Amino acid sequence: MSPAAKTTAKTKEKAKPSLEFDKGDYVVYPTHGVGKVTGIETQEIAGQELTLFVIQFEKERMTLRVPISKAKASGLRRLSNRKVIDSALKTLKGKSRAKRTMWSRRAQEYEAKINSGDPVSIAEVVRDLHRNADQPDQSYSERQMYQAALDRLARELAAVETIDHDAAVEKLEKLLQST
Repeated sequence: MSPAAKTTAKTKEKAKPSLEFDKGDYVVYPTHGVGKVTGIETQEIAGQELTLFVIQFEKERMTLRVPISKAKASGLRRLSNRKVIDSALKTLKGKSRAKRTMWSRRAQEYEAKINSGDPVSIAEVVRDLHRNADQPDQSYSERQMYQAALDRLARELAAVETIDHDAAVEKLEKLLQST
């Protein structure tokens, strides 16, 4: 191997980003929620060799491949720690801050909070859209958004507490009923 080729090989080795996640780790992708890293693979895409995290989202039956170099920029992160989850649960117990603005504007704000992947922001959406039996009915789109936020929060709670999804939903709904 020529000295120039050796230098290029060394540069490529140094340029490889460190692996933040390992196979089997649970991660959160902001727009899809909790997934499991099922592998790390290298593919050639458009003449470039990319190392990718392969993430399986069981509920959606979807596999996502995220370039390791773009993982941080895409918002891919580890599961929240206990402190963040406790903060989200505390947020659920708080008083609803539903604004009296037009639904279309609130829907955009809620959608942005859900897609942020932040458990506390998602908990705010769940809290604000939750309806008790004595409250007026929700529109179809409000119910859909509530279910999406509740599901996203429950999946992260289930993964953090190593319980099943239904138990996590039940826990969240009990907290909402106690307010």
